[in-house]
Formats: sequence, C-alpha cells, structure tokens
Amino acid sequence: MPPVFGSIESWIFDLDNTLYPARVDLFALIDEKMGQYIQRLLDVDSAEARRVQKRYFVDHGTTLAGLMAHEGVDPHHFLNFVHDIDMGRLAPDPELNAALAKLPGRKLIFTNGDADYAGRVLAGLGLADAFDGLFDIHGARYRPKPHPDAYEDMCSALDVEPQRALFVEDMARNLKPAKAIGMKTVWVNNGSEHGNAEASPDFIDFETHDLSHWLTEMMENAGQ
Repeated sequence: MPPVFGSIESWIFDLDNTLYPARVDLFALIDEKMGQYIQRLLDVDSAEARRVQKRYFVDHGTTLAGLMAHEGVDPHHFLNFVHDIDMGRLAPDPELNAALAKLPGRKLIFTNGDADYAGRVLAGLGLADAFDGLFDIHGARYRPKPHPDAYEDMCSALDVEPQRALFVEDMARNLKPAKAIGMKTVWVNNGSEHGNAEASPDFIDFETHDLSHWLTEMMENAGQ
C-alpha cells in the first residue's frame, strides 16, 4: 500500500454517481419523481416544480432538505416516493468490485439517500455484501452533506477516526467538510450535475474520472 494510504482504516464512499458512473443517470428517474412530487405538493406546473427542486438542491444540499425547511414535508413520505424507481440501469463493474474487495480495513457508505434505497443500488451493482456499514440521511437527522454535523454524526455512528479515513465523492463541495476534520479526499470528477461546484485543491487530495481505474492502479502499486 502506498505510504499515503498505509494509515487508512476506514474507506468511505458516497453512493450515487460515485460507485457507478454519472452517465448511468439514475438521477434522471429520481428527478422525474421529484418533479411529480413537487407538482402535486405545490400545485404548480412542471417548469416551476423543476425550478423549486434545483433551487432547494443548490441552497440546502438536497431537494429534501429544502422541502422540509420550507414546506414541512415528511422525509419518509418523500423518500419512499422518489426512490420508487427501476434499478435496471445498474450493472456490476467487475474491476471496481474486485478492487473494493482487496481494500484493507473497513469499507463504508455515506449517502444523502436512505438505507433502503442504498441497499437496492448496491444490490444492482453486485455490492450487496461489500460494505461494513452505512450512514444515511435519517442517521444524519436530515442534515445532508455538506453540512458539517453530518460528518461528525457519521464518524460517531460508524466509529470512524477521521485522521485514519479516506472519503470518495463525486460532489466536490462535499469533500470540504471531510478534509476539515482530517480525512484524505478523492473527487470522482465524472460529470455529475453540479459536481464541480466549489472544487478546490485546498480540500481535494486526489482526483479521478474513473474510480475503478484509480482503485485498481492504487492496489497494483501497493503490490510493487
């Protein structure tokens, strides 16, 4: 293991657009469901619903956080509705799955989604049994990444020592709080919507366009 990674005990991964490429566009299906939800909730047309959705996402970290803050939405009702999608777009990535299996230490998921949805995604990726723990939006008390408290709560819940952890994310801004508490950070710059917002070398240690390749290369170098 290269020296910079030798002290890593906890390998923490975001879920959507990180463990699978952004081009899979699972969010297109979720976006459609969010639009339907907001249209019914606010009695607005599709254009206004999308404007509200994206404004809340940018301002609050997730559309859900904005809807809770401004509209008093029940998070369980919202998540059950928008995550009721077909996972047929997902497929295992043998290279990624093999690299994950070789990582030493614990492998964890830190997601702004919920555990039920995350389980379905992981199953679709052939990773149902690949991780040792998961921290979701319910555990974060609906304060999504990049809210600093979400990172503190995740570390407490999963017994993570930040200085011995590495966090992998497709949303650059979500790496800043991780770096602030001592984690190594990896930005998967693969074209996610708003993924490059606020990106800065100040809090990004490594950048890759392909997580499978990055992990595989790192593990191969560890064997040299």
